Amino acid sequence: MKYVEVIANAGSADTIAEAAAKVKALDFRLGLVGTDGMQTMRMLVSDDKVQRVLDLVQSVLGAQPSARILVLAVETVVPPPNEEHRKQEDSATAAREALYEGMEKSARLGPNYLILVTLSTIVAAIGLIENNVAVLIGAMVIAPLLGPNLALSLGTALGDIGLMKKAVWTLLVGILTAVALSAILAYFWPNALTSQEVLARTTAGLDSVALALASGAAAALSLTTGLSSVLVGVMVAVALLPPAATLGLMLGDGRFDLATGAGLLLAVNIVCVNLSSKLVFVVKGISPRKWMEKQKAKRAMVIYALVWILTLLALILIIMERDRLMPTNIEKQLQDRLGISMIVHPMTLSSAEFALSPGAPATRR
Repeated sequence: MKYVEVIANAGSADTIAEAAAKVKALDFRLGLVGTDGMQTMRMLVSDDKVQRVLDLVQSVLGAQPSARILVLAVETVVPPPNEEHRKQEDSATAAREALYEGMEKSARLGPNYLILVTLSTIVAAIGLIENNVAVLIGAMVIAPLLGPNLALSLGTALGDIGLMKKAVWTLLVGILTAVALSAILAYFWPNALTSQEVLARTTAGLDSVALALASGAAAALSLTTGLSSVLVGVMVAVALLPPAATLGLMLGDGRFDLATGAGLLLAVNIVCVNLSSKLVFVVKGISPRKWMEKQKAKRAMVIYALVWILTLLALILIIMERDRLMPTNIEKQLQDRLGISMIVHPMTLSSAEFALSPGAPATRR
């Protein structure tokens, strides 16, 4: 449940009361009229009615620049609501205003974001190099690159060009920062970069596409339903930083064929997260309030969805062609560089089954 508090001209009290009646507010109260003629009006509504009441009230108060609408969370209610009411609350979609506020913060390019990208890149790179899964998961959970992707999807759903531009710029800066830092680290790293965790992120398959699509949809669903705990699992499932760090490591180490694979995996994750999250926002009815803005957002959604779909199809074709040629290419590269006479496809390796040592064949531990 939410308390929706409206501070507006006292003459709007009857209109606000009608809006409360339309959404079947559980409670409606009028406060005292201030010396400036403003009055506080408060209503208690269920989560599934919040968006409707906000739309109704905003259409009424559009001509009052000094009016304010506050949405306050309710921690608990005594006596508790019945089972039917609980089900309605659980299925409620978060208000677009609440989603926008959270995503707009995620799309900001500032010192905190750059620090997070830098720290998580260092953690991810060390985890990849040292083949340490626990450290790598720590970098995944930080997940600074997931926010701009979801902000881009929300901006498309709302037809907000400003949010979309901000999200794209923030994402590009984050990826370039991660790749550059990793490349510098690899350039000065004294040992060969042949860990399983590195090699596992130099290939992308159809399973990577399916995983990224499902994870992007889960991320958007967790935001619209308020299940923030699900987002942690999504961060690990479709982490963008490890492929970005692997891309930088391979570039810094001069292994451009493997860098192409890491870049392909990164591109697949970005495209799939954006495409599936866009579709979830559409299904959940996240759209602008005004009719003209809705039409504009629909056109933008169609265009961007087609762009992402065509891009994904192109990536799938590249993956299929690369899978046909990749085993020979990787084996030749590792033979030339490390003297390894046999290689197992990195995606088939478990967490600690194979070790690669220069000048010796791959051996099972």
